[in-house]
This record gives sequence, C-alpha cells and structure tokens, in this order.
Amino acid sequence: MPFKLSPLPEVPGADPSRAVLDAFKISIAKRVADALPPLTVEQVYQGVDYGKKGIDFTIALPRFRLPGQVDQLAKTVIDQFRADDYVESVTHDRAFLHFMLRTPTLIRAVLTQVHELTNEPPSGSPEYGTNTSGAGKKVVIEYSSPNIAKSFHVGHLRSTIIGAFLANLYKACGWEVVSMNYLGDWGTQFGLIAVGFEKYGSEEALQRDAIKHLYDIYVNINKDADSDPGVKAAAAAWFKRMEDGDEDALRNWRVWRELSVKKYEEEYDRLNVHFDIYTGESKVGKKWQDYALQRMDEMGLLIDVDGMKLVDLEKWKLRQAVLRKKDGTSIYLTRDIGGAIERYEQHQFDKMLYVISSQQDLHTAQFIKMLQLMEFPWASNIEHVNYGLVLGMSTRKGNVVFLDQIIREAASVMHDQMRKNQEKYAAVEDPERTSLEVGLTAIKIQDMAAKRINNYTFNWDRMTSFEGDTGPYLQYAHVRLTSLTRKNPELLPLPPPDQIATETLTEQPAAREIAFLLGMYPDVVRTALRTHEPSGVVTFAFRLAHAISSAWETVVVKGEADVERARARMWLYLCARDVLGAAMRLLSTRPLERM
Repeated sequence: MPFKLSPLPEVPGADPSRAVLDAFKISIAKRVADALPPLTVEQVYQGVDYGKKGIDFTIALPRFRLPGQVDQLAKTVIDQFRADDYVESVTHDRAFLHFMLRTPTLIRAVLTQVHELTNEPPSGSPEYGTNTSGAGKKVVIEYSSPNIAKSFHVGHLRSTIIGAFLANLYKACGWEVVSMNYLGDWGTQFGLIAVGFEKYGSEEALQRDAIKHLYDIYVNINKDADSDPGVKAAAAAWFKRMEDGDEDALRNWRVWRELSVKKYEEEYDRLNVHFDIYTGESKVGKKWQDYALQRMDEMGLLIDVDGMKLVDLEKWKLRQAVLRKKDGTSIYLTRDIGGAIERYEQHQFDKMLYVISSQQDLHTAQFIKMLQLMEFPWASNIEHVNYGLVLGMSTRKGNVVFLDQIIREAASVMHDQMRKNQEKYAAVEDPERTSLEVGLTAIKIQDMAAKRINNYTFNWDRMTSFEGDTGPYLQYAHVRLTSLTRKNPELLPLPPPDQIATETLTEQPAAREIAFLLGMYPDVVRTALRTHEPSGVVTFAFRLAHAISSAWETVVVKGEADVERARARMWLYLCARDVLGAAMRLLSTRPLERM
C-alpha cells in the first residue's frame, strides 16, 4: 500500500496483503493480548468477529476463560487503549468488547487493495478475493452427472450450479481443480434403448437432437415393456452383450454417447459451466471393479447370498449394500467404488467432492464407508456435498424434461420483462443474449440463495423480478455501476490511488459502509471454502447491492460540483463494481454492462 501503516506481527491464517481487514483484526488482537497476558495475539485473533450493525469488530471475552471478572478484564483493555491509524475506539457491553476502525485508514486501505489486486495483479487476471491456501493441492469435483437418454431433471441442474460454484471457489483459493462430469451412460436402460432403436430409431432425428430422440425412444419402449415381458428380457440380454464387450452391441451405444456429450457441451457453455473430463459409468475399468471386490473378499467384508455379493454395513446404520447381481453384472455402487479407486490412481488428489442430491445420502455414505473399510488412506479425503430438492419446477406450459427447455424458458420470461420498458429495451444491443444471461442469473441466484440442504419451491415470478433479492436485481446493480463511466467521461481517467481525495468519503456513512463491505469479501470467500455454501456469497452480493442502492441519493457523482469529491466517489463505486462482479463470477454468472 502506498501509505505507511505501523508494522504488525504475523499471524498464521491471516494475509493482510490479500485481505486488508486482517491487518485491522491483528491490531485489535495485539491490544487485547498486550493488556491481558498470558493471551497471545494468535489466540485473540481467532476470537475477533464481525460486529452487528454499527459495530466493526467484536470480541467475546468469556471465550478465553481467563481468571477474574469480565468487567474487570474489559476495563483493563479499555484503560490501556490508545487510538491509532487502525482503531478509533473500543467500548464494553456486557461480555463483549466492541471496536470501531479509523474511517480514513479503512477507506483508503480497502479501496487501494481492491484497485491494485483487480487492475494491477501479478497474474494479469483480477485477484481481489482470491487466496493461496490451496497452492500445490489438487481437488477432483464430480458434478452435474445427467443420465444419457433420460431427462435432465432439476436435481441435475442443482448439482451443475453448485458444482460450478465449487470449482470456481477452489480455483480462487489456489487449488488445482479437475471438474468431472460422471455421465449415467451405462446400465440396463441402454439395452432397452438398443431394442427400442430397432423399432423407433431415426438417424436424422438422432443427429438433430440426440438427447431428445433417445429419450423419446426410451419412453416408447418402456410402454411396450409394460405389456410385453419379452422386451425387458431382450434388453437385459443386450446389456449383457455390452458388458461382455460385444463390438456389435457397443457400436451404436458409442455414437449415442458421443452425440449426447456434444449436445450437453453446448448447453453447459450457455450455462457458463465447463468440464475438464466427461467420464461415465461405462469408463470405469472392469479391472478396478474386480480389484475392489477381490480386496473386500480378502478382508472378509463380502457376503454371498444366493449368488449375490453384498457387504453388511448395519453396524454403521447403513444397511446391506449389494455389489454384484446374481447374473454377474455390475451395479451402480460397484462402479462408483471402482471409479473412486481409478480416480485416485489417475489424479492422486488431495480431496474429492461428490455434488449429489441428499436423496442419495445412503448410497454415497455406503460407498465412502466401503472405501474406508478397504483401508485406502485417501478415503478420508472424500466429501459428499449434498443439497435439497427443487419443488414445483416446470415451464409455464407444463413439466420440464430437458435442460434446454429450462434455459429457453428463463430467457423468454426475462425478454418479456425487458420489453415492458421500451426505452431501455431499445438501448440494449443484443436483447436475445442479454435476456438469456439475466434469465440464467435468475435461476442460479434463486437456487443458491438459501442453504443448499434446504428444499426450495421454484417460482418464475419471484425469481425474475427486478425487485428484492433476485438475480436480475444483482445484474441491474452491476449495470448501474458500470454506467457511471459512460455518464461521467469528464472525470476520467481517474488519478493514481494515492492522489485520490478519499478523505472526502469520510463525510458519508453510506460510503464507509460500502468500503467496509468491500473489505469483507476475501473473508466471504474463505468462509465459503470451509462450508461449501454458495448462499454466503449470494447474501454478501445482496448486502453490497443494497448498500450501493442506498448510497446513490447521498454519495452523488453526477452533479457534484467539487471534482475531487466526485472522483473519490467514482473510485468507490468502480471498486464496488469490481467486487460485485467478482462475487457474481464466483457464482458462475456473467455480469452485464448494459440491460
């Protein structure tokens, strides 16, 4: 930072060079530790929490379990307190000490750091909010994972949205990320489709939209199977040929898989989601499944019941788990176990996340427990990131079956909304693309706004409103911030940060509130990494958007006669734009400049 602050001790886990509020927290911790030996700065730092409205930071004294009365301890700290560049004041309220930071230092330190790490970062890409806690570590994240030839239901959509956020989050924290889409591309349904393709298949329809055509065949052949038991027998025989590696049985399946992946890639691209690897149940080598079964057999874990192979997990309240059917074919669970072993062999990961619905809690707990029972040391680094159900998701005309229906509907609803203001609509260069982005932001933000384990009811009207806590509201806030440079060209270019009169911003409480929120962002990212909760980032984005909205009336740029003041305010808003944009990108949305 171009201005001098007094040096501070280093504290593990704190990084003032990337999160400047850490410096203020260390300063608070040092005062309390100096006043209350034998406390260390590190111990107190862990107890410096964000305060309630109107208070910057708070410490709960009882947490340190010091001898003596809380009131006396608080008095000791207050008696020794001297205001400095970091901290303006301390007050005592029951068990708490409340600290207020020095406003001029806070505003300048935060805005300078946002500016430098966004516009002049060492890597060349914006870095504000990022950290290096995961440097040298690798995480594999499996998410989305739709079934080929079955509908892309909303559970897959949730997995896609949450998984894309986690991939961005781990990258922002310095991890090497492998994003993996584990397709449901194997199993008896492919025997059914193969039998159905002979009756209902069309090459032309397949090339046009493989996902839809295979789904239609699957629906039709299932109807046939209800009245003709021979269909299921033929399907099972066909799948057995596939498992045995019969080239004739596999030829069509390979084409179907490839065309489906290509179609999904287009749709994921529209969603701003990208995978490093498209794998699937079919790709799990038989060698690894056999190896898993053999290892469990040798360890005395396998039980044979009428030719079925299973593992008894009742001791852990996880029931009995079947691993191989009577006819010797594999099932989903065996493939998951083999797949995990194979992934570790290929990627040597430090952590692997499965983003799977809470409906699969038992299944996921079973296969993680079995990997632990097989004594793989890496099995303790596997985590299930689960989520609740989406209730009532349909298009305005009826049920959703395909991902592209959801995307088209979102764009169409937002397009209708945008047309209501003809004047603004006329100024938008590409209404189709803009309405698509706003619609996708609406879907994603509604999905991530509450804790992921909660079920939520899908609501087109609430989701697509420009008022209240919605995706369109965030896009509108970003667009409004971006428009400042277009509307005030006479203030540009802004002078270097150390020549901007930030002291003029101290006159406005609304400006201080925005600066403090901007300073919190790196902590928001660190907390999200610990909890795997996108909702914390969404809540932060809304808080920032509300603070900006409240400031427009008092922290005015257009029409401010004092150029120094106007430039300082412009800088504050541009830093706010950069941080709001960073939070939106972390949530896998694309911030717009006009709408």
